Amino acid sequence: MISIDMGSLPLPLNQYPYPNARRDNSVVDHFHGITIPDPYRWLEDPDAQEVKDFVHSQLQLTDSVLESCAARPNLRHKLTNLFDHPHYTVPFRRSHNTYFYFHNSGLQPHSVLYMQNGFHAGAQPHLLLDPNALSPDGSVSLTAVSVSQHADFLAYGLSSSGTDWVTINIMRIQDKHLLPHTLSWVKFSSISWTHDTKGFFYSRYPAPKEGQLVDAGTETNTNLYHELYYHFLGTDQSQDILCWRDPQNPEYRFRASVSDDGRYIIMYIEQGCDPVNKLYYCDMSELTNGLQGFGNKQEEEDAHAHATMLPFVKLVDTFDAQFHYIANDDTLFTFLTNKNAPKYKLVRVDLKEPINSWFDVIHESERDVLESACAVNGNQVIVSYLSDVKYVVQVRDLETGCLQHHLPIDIGTVNGISTRRQDSVFFFGFSSFLSPGIVYQCDLGTQAPVIKVFREIVVPGFDRSQFHANQVFVASKDGTKIPMFIVARKDISLDGSHPCLLYGYGGFNVSVTPCFSVSRIVLARHLGCVLCIANIRGGGEYGEEWHKAGSLAKKQNCFDDFISAAEYLVSVGYTQPAKLCIEGGSNGGLLVAACINQRPDLFGCALAHVGVMDMLRFHKFTIGLFRVLLLYICITISFISGRGYYSGHAWTSEFGCSEKEEEFHWLIKYSPLHNVRRPWEEFGGGSIQYPSTMLLTADHDDRVVPLHSLKLLATMQYVLSTSMKQSPQTNPVIARIECKAGHGAGRSMQKIIEEAVDRYGFMAKVLEAHWIE
Repeated sequence: MISIDMGSLPLPLNQYPYPNARRDNSVVDHFHGITIPDPYRWLEDPDAQEVKDFVHSQLQLTDSVLESCAARPNLRHKLTNLFDHPHYTVPFRRSHNTYFYFHNSGLQPHSVLYMQNGFHAGAQPHLLLDPNALSPDGSVSLTAVSVSQHADFLAYGLSSSGTDWVTINIMRIQDKHLLPHTLSWVKFSSISWTHDTKGFFYSRYPAPKEGQLVDAGTETNTNLYHELYYHFLGTDQSQDILCWRDPQNPEYRFRASVSDDGRYIIMYIEQGCDPVNKLYYCDMSELTNGLQGFGNKQEEEDAHAHATMLPFVKLVDTFDAQFHYIANDDTLFTFLTNKNAPKYKLVRVDLKEPINSWFDVIHESERDVLESACAVNGNQVIVSYLSDVKYVVQVRDLETGCLQHHLPIDIGTVNGISTRRQDSVFFFGFSSFLSPGIVYQCDLGTQAPVIKVFREIVVPGFDRSQFHANQVFVASKDGTKIPMFIVARKDISLDGSHPCLLYGYGGFNVSVTPCFSVSRIVLARHLGCVLCIANIRGGGEYGEEWHKAGSLAKKQNCFDDFISAAEYLVSVGYTQPAKLCIEGGSNGGLLVAACINQRPDLFGCALAHVGVMDMLRFHKFTIGLFRVLLLYICITISFISGRGYYSGHAWTSEFGCSEKEEEFHWLIKYSPLHNVRRPWEEFGGGSIQYPSTMLLTADHDDRVVPLHSLKLLATMQYVLSTSMKQSPQTNPVIARIECKAGHGAGRSMQKIIEEAVDRYGFMAKVLEAHWIE
């Protein structure tokens, strides 16, 4: 048992009774002739009692530190007040005039799904599904919804305690009757209904063998042998039709969508994290007696033992580029792709002549990234571009690609474009650093588009005129210009006195764009904090070339970019190292940890969320979605986990793999776990130490399993403190470990607030940021 005497706590911030975690020096790995010790390997087993004792003792220590953070009560009060406002998602349409959307009255743990028959005067919303009634503590969340073509049925995915494992339930919408059969072991799936409303396609893993898995969400084993199924309403999951699997490639993942005309199944095949996929299709009109007849044929083939798969045609059978279905007219298909176009383009191909009929509809832009395309109003397409990390929205001709209209929007982020090809009216969402959110309605049925505010989110007490947001471009170590947004109170003096929060991600082709954050506005208003987002390489802000410039052998560019952004903030007088906090989640957690290893002198505080910290062993653990912490359900495409990037063995396309000698040498240079050093020795003595650090993780995180943070925590506490009688390291190194939670998706409002209170209360304490009323 690991124990800690808490009788004298809370303590001053320079005295910490860190738990004396056992070091097993017999555990070593051999990589290409190099011996690497791994003394905390035992922390990889989440079910071991010793690990549970370690976590418990760390929680006690963290609680004692947080008790001394004076800003927490004020933060809790202000955050609760500001979060208590109604907010809505963009509505999406099914059937003739039936709309669906999510609404939260303010402090509800989870948003509630409503339906409404039109938005004319007198139309009333009807509550369809309230996830808050599913668990008393808010630990069960709604992670996917998909409504059938005629709004007869709702298929929805539920996740418990934040895990990526999902159970699909089915509701008859008319009377809210739940069908008796549920679908289990679903992960990384879409839910796509056939137009006859007989059922839907989904993806899952084989059920574990009896006794193999106890608590879905805490396991660390990898997920293999993904399969695509079709479920008929009213039948047991055991009777589902196996549509596709590939035993020769166990790491492949499959998801399917039904084309707008209901005729084709489009199957996407993915392997790693890169924006590439294979694309197959199946013409369901050519199936004798349809899917039911195909299923009957399978039953005759010994319950899938040698089952015939659906007759998919391999349109794209290489992992050279990404292809995403936009629309089709009979056999003429339009795709969004980065094939020979790192900033993306729109292409068209005739399935009757797939070899020589590919041609560009919208050519790749020289400067801007084509983020999305949605068919609407028959033969038009709404496209959104990212231009220097700011959104541009256009209406173009779907057949020719010709520009027809620019839609006027402010500087910010466009999200949730909700269209149907047969509709002339569509909706889209907008937010920015200083705009909590607007849902716009746009009518293309007139000569010029008519745009109006459909709903606007108002945060009581928030006055945007008090703040200013601007964008600067910072020279990185190699001279590359890195965009960075800076949000602060107006007319602040550049005297280096301000606390500053710098956020970054830099990976997996993810773009971090302007969005509203209640938490950060509270920091700016009441702690005088300067808020910054650095759009470093590795992200998707400038297309695939920008992404590749921060991955694999070039990963160090991400850290150089982030460090250069921090140096800029100090050099121009926004802040000073002692008042500079860096924050990031997932890949951004790796970013933060690597940067404090490389430049511990540059930061006063570090907040690393759910980071991948052991770069030599990450590929051995569970596969999950790896993404930015700001997570939203993507209603229009019904992905179970929204936009994300896979983890575990799938990360090797982003980072490399230690089993390959060249890639091992990339990874060992920056792996956070293997580069913790005593800065007072590395930098020739003096008072340099690691910044005050909080590692954040969760017990049910099956994307970046908690062992990453736990092993780094034990290593930092040992190297910097417990291995020495009198250590110069007086800044705390602690962990916040959330119970019954995952990687960030599906958290209740209360958990979101409490985590913000803890991490920013800690930040305020160590940066000596004082509360301002």
